Amino acid sequence: MNALNVWRYSSTSRRSFHLKRNSDVDPFFEPNERVFEKEYDFIVCSEVAEHFHTPGREFEKLRDLLRPGGFMGVMTCFLGENIDFAGWRYRRDPTHVVFYRERTFQILAERQGWELCIPYVNVVFMTRALSA
Repeated sequence: MNALNVWRYSSTSRRSFHLKRNSDVDPFFEPNERVFEKEYDFIVCSEVAEHFHTPGREFEKLRDLLRPGGFMGVMTCFLGENIDFAGWRYRRDPTHVVFYRERTFQILAERQGWELCIPYVNVVFMTRALSA
């Protein structure tokens, strides 16, 4: 199984997000552009999606790296219906530029052709269709 862990974000990266595979590369001091030349069975995107300045394009890039039938796991703090946005601690981080609701991921999955599963609050699993 070929897995990819999306783990750091930098708005200065020409790829917009940094990728790390098997904990063997530091994208700030030892970038590894070769990760963009492969396809992956599983992609983990934990506490990174809220940093995407162009989330539609970023998720499209991730989809293109995911093999048909592959899985992507995303963890981010959902903007729930009962959250007071002005006082919400998550929005106070100046690097958090986009926030997601369950409906956001439903729309994203529809547009990307993914099967969606939200087993817990703040956790999303998406499967790329075999024919996509």
